[in-house]
Amino acid sequence: MKQLQTQLKNAAYTYGRRAGRLAAGVSAGSLALAAQVHAAVPADATGALDTAKTDVGTIGWAVFAVIVAAVAFKYMRRAL
Repeated sequence: MKQLQTQLKNAAYTYGRRAGRLAAGVSAGSLALAAQVHAAVPADATGALDTAKTDVGTIGWAVFAVIVAAVAFKYMRRAL
């Protein structure tokens, strides 16, 4: 029984070390790939993304205003 426990502990320790090395390798590889991803983006695409970002921000604030108005309306009705 003692030998089995020792074997299981050794296997778990070895697995943990392997998993740690694998995680370090994957993170280093992904960082290396991320550094190479920066490519030249056409000006049309950049302009379209900026426009989309502005539109999404406008819509987001409009939705937020509607939610705040609904909560305020519920609060006022409860107060009466």
